[in-house]
Amino acid sequence: MDILVIIFCKILSFFTNIFGGGTNLPGSVALKARPHILKKLAAGYRIIAVTGTNGKTTTSAMLASILRTTGRHVVSNESGANMKSGITSKLISAYPIFKKTDGDFAVLECDEAYLKYVTDDINPEIIAVTNIFRDQLDRYGEVSKTLKMIEEGCAKTDSVLVLNGDDPLLANLLPERKRYFYGFRVNPDVSKSEVQNAEGKFCTVCGSPYSYNFTTFNHLGDYFCPVCGFQKPALALGVSAQPEFSPDETKVSFDGLDITVPQPGAYNVYNALCAAAAAGAAGVCPDDIKTGIEAQECKFGRQETVEIDGRQLRLILVKNPAGCDEAINSVLADTGEVEIGFLLNDNYADGTDVSWIYDVGFEKLARLDYQNVAIGGTRCYDAAIRLSVAGLNSNKFIICEDFDSLLYAIKTNLRGRIYLFCTYTAMISLRKFLHKKGYIKKLWY
Repeated sequence: MDILVIIFCKILSFFTNIFGGGTNLPGSVALKARPHILKKLAAGYRIIAVTGTNGKTTTSAMLASILRTTGRHVVSNESGANMKSGITSKLISAYPIFKKTDGDFAVLECDEAYLKYVTDDINPEIIAVTNIFRDQLDRYGEVSKTLKMIEEGCAKTDSVLVLNGDDPLLANLLPERKRYFYGFRVNPDVSKSEVQNAEGKFCTVCGSPYSYNFTTFNHLGDYFCPVCGFQKPALALGVSAQPEFSPDETKVSFDGLDITVPQPGAYNVYNALCAAAAAGAAGVCPDDIKTGIEAQECKFGRQETVEIDGRQLRLILVKNPAGCDEAINSVLADTGEVEIGFLLNDNYADGTDVSWIYDVGFEKLARLDYQNVAIGGTRCYDAAIRLSVAGLNSNKFIICEDFDSLLYAIKTNLRGRIYLFCTYTAMISLRKFLHKKGYIKKLWY
């Protein structure tokens, strides 16, 4: 029965890809017919699951690139369809009817809330956790709830855990388990002196406020509790020299292994660190880790660059204060002529509560040499108000109520490189629009 469902859903997947459909439908159909079909689909793979609030898609793409460098076949849901149905869809489309998958890798990005449902049926060799930040309060609630969901998912397995050691919320996660921590050994930005906009400020052992030797961003950094003595765990892999940041890449040293991360910003250094640590736990050598990270391309709205009539449009996915702040910091490294934009949606996948935009430091964008600000999305006027409050010149705002008007603005009113911050469904819809117009060649990955 399972194989009949798989064949039917493989055909369904083929046609949904042709007609630009979603990445969840085949998996939803399969799970409806056979609720535990994921167990069969995952059999034979060496599975590495990647979860956490920010950076899952980029980390998964980097990790898949590293593993492919070793010559192994790798299946990965790199489009970001990370709920159980999306993971099932990807494994269905990759399911080999006539050969075995023994020794192949499956890198599975997994939504924090769905990890515990995915691990009902699969037991990953490794689970990598990127970080925990406040995100979509209507879905996740406070960070303590997100941490509990991740813990429940990990507890159902005997997986090795690869954890962000700079995140104090993760330092006490399943301490009896085999764990590898990664993080910064040095301060990446000596200008930072305090924790901003942070949720994980209090010791998970005694509840006292943490002190910090340095912070990287938000509540991440080199922390310790002055009351009970709990402190940042020893790192298996760390940034050992101050990174060199630029608008397009970051040069960094991972314990003496010099790597050029092909994305800007400290948050992408963390993504590369997580991928490298997970690959190391899977037995990959340092040279392959370096080659794989440096070969990974920006795509699917994560610093993805789209050429539009000689202009560079860079799509930057944002969904919460911590990630958006770091995305803004990466843009500030560009000292040339730039344009900026913001597409704000409030659909379920974005989070229906958009009040988070007032916790983001949009004020920093006022430093840029910009001529216009393109604003769109279902909550475009809320975005315009927030950017006006942040000190951006409202006379330079271009309100784009649909993608045709946005494209017209890009072609006629915007110059140089255009940094467009997009919430999730805005990014997905814009990519579909640009795909139909011929500017994006590959819609799904």
